[in-house]
Amino acid sequence: MTSLDCAQSATARPAKRDWLVGKRNCGRRRRLWQQPGRWRRRRHCRPDPSFPLPGSSPSPLSNPCCDHSGWKPRAADCLDLWLQLTMKRRTDPECTAPIKKQKKRVAELALSLSSTSDDEPPTPVSHPAKVSVTSLSESDSENEGKPRSSDSFDDTFKADSLVEGTSSRYSMYNSVSQKLMAKMGFKEGEGLGKFSQGRKDIVEASNQKGRRGLGLTLQGFDQELNVDWRDEPEPSACEQVSWFPECTTEIPDTQEMSDWMVVGKRKMTIEDETQFCGAELLHSMLQCKSVFDVLDGEEMRRARTRANPYEMIRGVFFLNRAAMKMANMDFVFDRMFTNPRDSSGLPLVKDRNAELLYFADVCAGPGGFSEYVLWKKKWHAKGFGMTLRGPNDFKLEDFYSASSELFEPYYGEGGVDGDGDITRPDNIAAFRNFVLDNTDRKGVHFLMADGGFSVEGQENLQEILSKQLLLCQFLMALSVVRTGGHFICKTFDLFTPFSVGLIYLLYCCFERVCLFKPVTSRPANSERYVVCKGLKVGTDDVREYLFSVNMKLNQLRNTDSDVNLVVPLKVIKDDPEFTDYMVRSNEGHCSLQIKALAKIHAFVQDTTLSEPRQAEIRKECLRLWEIPDQARVAPSSSDPKSKFFELIQGTEIDIFSYKPTLLTAKTLEKIRPVFDYRCMVSGSQQKFLLGMGFFLGVGWQHGPQAHLAGHAAPPPAHATSCLAKTPPLTWALGG
Repeated sequence: MTSLDCAQSATARPAKRDWLVGKRNCGRRRRLWQQPGRWRRRRHCRPDPSFPLPGSSPSPLSNPCCDHSGWKPRAADCLDLWLQLTMKRRTDPECTAPIKKQKKRVAELALSLSSTSDDEPPTPVSHPAKVSVTSLSESDSENEGKPRSSDSFDDTFKADSLVEGTSSRYSMYNSVSQKLMAKMGFKEGEGLGKFSQGRKDIVEASNQKGRRGLGLTLQGFDQELNVDWRDEPEPSACEQVSWFPECTTEIPDTQEMSDWMVVGKRKMTIEDETQFCGAELLHSMLQCKSVFDVLDGEEMRRARTRANPYEMIRGVFFLNRAAMKMANMDFVFDRMFTNPRDSSGLPLVKDRNAELLYFADVCAGPGGFSEYVLWKKKWHAKGFGMTLRGPNDFKLEDFYSASSELFEPYYGEGGVDGDGDITRPDNIAAFRNFVLDNTDRKGVHFLMADGGFSVEGQENLQEILSKQLLLCQFLMALSVVRTGGHFICKTFDLFTPFSVGLIYLLYCCFERVCLFKPVTSRPANSERYVVCKGLKVGTDDVREYLFSVNMKLNQLRNTDSDVNLVVPLKVIKDDPEFTDYMVRSNEGHCSLQIKALAKIHAFVQDTTLSEPRQAEIRKECLRLWEIPDQARVAPSSSDPKSKFFELIQGTEIDIFSYKPTLLTAKTLEKIRPVFDYRCMVSGSQQKFLLGMGFFLGVGWQHGPQAHLAGHAAPPPAHATSCLAKTPPLTWALGG
C-alpha cells in the first residue's frame, strides 16, 4: 500500500459509524482519521469493518473477523487482528515516508514563520538542518518504545548542535535551545529568515537599575572611575591608633591670640585647599563624590549596604548605630571613656568613695552615645545632654538597654524650655553653669559630641558649611570638661586652614590628640573623630577666645564676610610634627575614601557583587567589644505585686519592721557614702510604694515624723503633699 493510498483512504470516511460508543468519541475519531499512516488503540474505539486495511479488499464482506449481519464485530477476532496490524505497522517501512514528509513540512513551516515577509513562498531548509531533522526522525522511529541511554542522547545532541557555522561560544546555552536554532537553519553571524534579515545578536539581559526610566542612562555616573578598589585592606576587627606627637608649645594666652582671628570674604569652594592634602588626591576624591550626584538615593544605599563589610553590625540592641560607634571607640582607646584614667594611669572615678562617672552629650540626639555609657556603667553614671529641639531630640523613652533616669537633658537658656541651639552664646553659658552646679564645680569626666546636619546636594562643601558647629562643640568641651578629662567629637573633612586651626588649639590644650575613623563609620563618607585625652590646666584663655570667635560668626551669618582663620598659618607650620601628621591623616583618609566610593560605584553597576564576610566580621567585632549579640526588644510590662516580690528576694524581712530614726544633726553625721543609708519618710501607718517610672505623689494628714535638725516641731498637721519622681523598679516605705 502506498502513501497515496493511505492519504486517499484517510479522506474517504465510511458512511456508517454505528460501532462508535458514546458522544465523547467524536474528537478521538477525528484524530484517528487525521493520521492515515498509523493505527492507535483507543478506549471505546474499534476497527471500522468498512475501512480498507493494508493488503485487503475494501469490501467489508471480505473481512473474516466480522459478523456480516448487523455489522457487529466479534471481540476475540478483532483483538487478534488488531495485534497483527500493530506488529505489522512497526516493521512496515511503507508509512515512514509520510512521517518524514510531514516533519519536513513542519520544519519548512517553522522556517517560513521566522521570516518577516508574508508574501514570499517558503524557502527550503538548508542542507545541514535537513540532515539534522532526518537523523532525528530516523532515530525516533527506530527507538520508539525503547529507553534511550545517556550516551545516545549526547551523540544525537552533538550531531544536531554542531552545525555548520556554529562556534563553541554558544556552548553556554542548553541543548534544547541549540537544537531549536539548528533546526531553523541558524548560522553564526547571520540572522534567521529568507534573506537572513533576523537578529544577528542574542537579546541582552535587562540592565534596568532601580526606578530609572526604561532605557535611561546616567551620563555622569556610567563613566569609569579608573580606581582599583579590589586592593583595599582585608576587613578586620583589630584597629590601630596613631596619635599626634605631644605638644611642647605653651598654651596660647589672650594677648598672643588677640590678632589671630582673620575676617575675609566668604569662601564656598574647596578645590584649592591643598595646603594640608595633595592636590591630585583632593581632586580625585571630589570627583568620586560628584559622580553620585545623579544617582538615586535608594540605589546608592542598597549598593553601600552590600559593599561595606561592617554594615551588619548596625545597632544591635541599642537605639541606633551611634551607640555601636561609641562601643567601638571605647574598646579601641582602652575604655578611656567608661573607665577614665589620668596621665599616671590612676582611675579618675574612685569606686571606694562611690563616686559617679559624670559625662556630657551634646549635639547627639536621639542619644545613642549616652545609652551605651549608661548600659556600660549601670547605675554608676550621671549624664547631662543638650541637643537641638525637634525631630532629632533625645528619645529617652527608647533607652531599652539602660535606664534614662540618670540622664538629664538641658536645653540652655530657659532650661527644659530652651531650644538647644549650641551656636547661641547664652545657651553655651547656661549649659556650662548647669553642669558645674551639679558636679561640685568640677565638670564632667568626658564629653561626647556628634553634631551634624544634612548637606544633600552640597556634600563637597560639608566642611565649610559645618565650621561653626565644629567650633561650638570644641568650645563646649573646654567649658564643661574637668582637668584631666577627655573629649571626643565628630569631624568631617579637615582641609581648610580654619578647621586645621581648631585642631591645633585642641592639640595645645590636651595632653594627647588623635584623628581616628572607626570601622563602624562607613568608609565612603568624610566622617572622622577627634579624640582628646587629658585636659591641661590653664585653658580658660583659649575658651574665651573661641567664645569671641563664635560671637563674630553669628554677627557675620547673613553677610558676604566670614572668619577664615582662627590660628595663623605661620603658627601652624612652625610646628612641623603637627603639620606632617595632618597631611598624612588627610591623604590616608582620602585614599581610603576614594576606594570606598569606587567600590560602591562598581556595586551599583553590578548588582551581583556582595561582601561575603559581613556576618563573620559582625560576630568578631561584637565578641571583641564585649557586646552581647542580642536583638533589640522593648521591655515587657509587669504588675507591681509580682515585681515587688522579685525585688525583695534575698532581703531580710525584718527590715520592714524597723522603726524610723529621726533625722537630726547627730544622725546626719553618721551618713558618709551615698550607698550607706536609706531615707524613709514615715507617717501614721506604713505603706509600701513601688515606683514603676512615673511621678509618685505621697500625702499625709498628721505631718511627717522625719524633720530637719533645728526645727522645734514638725510641720503643722494639715493636708500636705510631696511630689517625687521615682525611677523604674524602685520601692519605698512610706506612710
